[in-house]
Amino acid sequence: MTATTPAELRRAWVHRAPEDGVLALFRASAGMAGPIPAPWWLRAVADGKLDSREQGFRVEDRIAQLLGRRPGWEFVPWAADGESGYWEFMPSERGKSGHAIPTTVMNTDRHPGWIDVLPAHSGRTPDPIPVAGLAGLRSRLGEFEAVR
Repeated sequence: MTATTPAELRRAWVHRAPEDGVLALFRASAGMAGPIPAPWWLRAVADGKLDSREQGFRVEDRIAQLLGRRPGWEFVPWAADGESGYWEFMPSERGKSGHAIPTTVMNTDRHPGWIDVLPAHSGRTPDPIPVAGLAGLRSRLGEFEAVR
């Protein structure tokens, strides 16, 4: 069965095991052979930027509640190794502007808004647009959805 929300992906050890054990293993493994695959929220918790795994889950779930009700948005469960999936605005794919890659909303540990948006594009991947949390995403959705 294909997951339609981030919550449906939370079946692995990293999601269910005691958080202190997950964090200890991540910290012990980090840097051994470069960055290790891990969810955005685990990197943020390990860096002291996010209080808990549960707080990260809430961020993902609120995005799912917002985008899951809007036409055109689809959750993509197969992200980079360790990541939690992302959302694509399907009308922006191969729209009037000929974009091959649709507008994409993904979680990040790069900044405290926890959300990045990649505009629809072809060719070189543009820099992600940092978004100021769920309120910032909600207020800018019209802008992000206008690119077709």
